[in-house]
Amino acid sequence: MTFETPAVTSRLPAVGTTIFTVMSALATRHGAVNLGQGFPDFEGDPALVDAVVEAMRSGHNQYPPMPGVPALRSAIAGKIEALHGTRYDADSEITVTAGATQALLTAILALVHPGDEVIVLEPCYDSYEPAITLAGARTVRVPLDPVTLRVDLNRVAAALSPRTRAILINTPHNPTGTVWTVEERNGLRDLLRPTGVLLISDEVYEHMVFDGQAHVSAGGDAELAARSLVVSSFGKTFHVTGWKVGYVAAPAALMAEFRKVHQFNVFTVNTPMQIGLARYLADPAPYLDLPAFYQRKRDFFRAGLASTRFELLPCEGTYFQCVAYEQISSLDDEAFCRWLTESVGVAAIPLSAFSAQAPTRRLVRFCFAKQDATLTAALSRLQAL
Repeated sequence: MTFETPAVTSRLPAVGTTIFTVMSALATRHGAVNLGQGFPDFEGDPALVDAVVEAMRSGHNQYPPMPGVPALRSAIAGKIEALHGTRYDADSEITVTAGATQALLTAILALVHPGDEVIVLEPCYDSYEPAITLAGARTVRVPLDPVTLRVDLNRVAAALSPRTRAILINTPHNPTGTVWTVEERNGLRDLLRPTGVLLISDEVYEHMVFDGQAHVSAGGDAELAARSLVVSSFGKTFHVTGWKVGYVAAPAALMAEFRKVHQFNVFTVNTPMQIGLARYLADPAPYLDLPAFYQRKRDFFRAGLASTRFELLPCEGTYFQCVAYEQISSLDDEAFCRWLTESVGVAAIPLSAFSAQAPTRRLVRFCFAKQDATLTAALSRLQAL
């Protein structure tokens, strides 16, 4: 006897398996060097692992407080103040989350209502629009400048409407590698001043900014911080993406609404990892040294690509390098990535995965958060093109 499963109406009918999962599986099947999905192929600091293990052995294995372990929230508040001069109250304005993706979804579900509009800058990370859709709101996509890949505030201004509830930005920017300037942040602040629009600032690559630039946080400007939820990720910063621990900083009134959803979404986050992270943050060197660490990898990878027919786009931050491949192929970017994986043995991500509109250029994204041996193996294959 067989039984039928009742029909359901999908909340996300246009969503399938992400391109990141597809390309990683394809890379595994063909033995390709995986420069697609954005995670390191090296381990984090053993001292951080030891701190987590010690927390487990010391009995920190039950539920922590819903907003996060107080010592970690205090360490986060101290870190933000030291870097950006803004003091968030650790009790009421910092919440530890199960990674940045959960933080973004929770922020949108807490503050965006059916019928609202949320502006995103395209190309953008693929979780943004589904979160907005789940909130019953409409995504308004504002393209970055097609030449510079920077924010065009005139286009943002044109997209604002009485229904605009929030704007979601990302700096350093995945996938383009651009980094917001103080002038751009100030321009956005001035643009939003007469409005009630909230800002959700995805800053997970905050410690990967190169060439002497500084990370420009939404939380670093007092006026903008008053309407902002700033999201970051320990997984990205400390090479432990599988731990899925992040945080949000926001004014108390916004955080109170955030926590209402957070407590019924994940309730709380892995206790021993929070204890370990709190102890590890006592030394700022690991995150202060991160720009130089990744800049060396960026420079190594770019030097290797310089002898290929790829056109290198600027990379000011993140651990992603975008390239144009017009001199190599006329295939669309997804077909090119499949060909590159299957025939050349290197996996990349098509830029169209981050956009609803067809891209104006043929671009793909490589991840250089890899061991030198991994990058060398990939470069030897790409240089043979």
